[in-house]
Amino acid sequence: MEVVNALGRRKRAVARVFVSEGTGKITINKRDLAQYFPSTILQYVVKQPLNKLEAAEKYDIKVNLYGGGFTGQSQALRLAIARALVKINPEDKTALRSEGFMTRDSRSVERKKPGQPKARRRFQFSKR
Repeated sequence: MEVVNALGRRKRAVARVFVSEGTGKITINKRDLAQYFPSTILQYVVKQPLNKLEAAEKYDIKVNLYGGGFTGQSQALRLAIARALVKINPEDKTALRSEGFMTRDSRSVERKKPGQPKARRRFQFSKR
């Protein structure tokens, strides 16, 4: 099997994933998964598509990850891994879609408008 690549985005985070056959090692920006995401919850989020397909020890994953915060990065990585797994085996798409791993979360920060302090917040109204 050759290297399969995929892209995942969430908010401002972008994850580029390169999946190859291996022993289940996930390397993010030349660091181990546990070192990059110390939180076990974020590690769980990243591994969700692999655990769903019971493929956690089948593939080595190299990741270029930039932008956003750690939660957005972990969710971008989850999407990228899911997309790569579907490229490898298209029959897995229904299982991953049913869990919501194939859907790009398009929510992002709303822009600030002129004449307002924030996106929706208005300046305090003074009647007199």
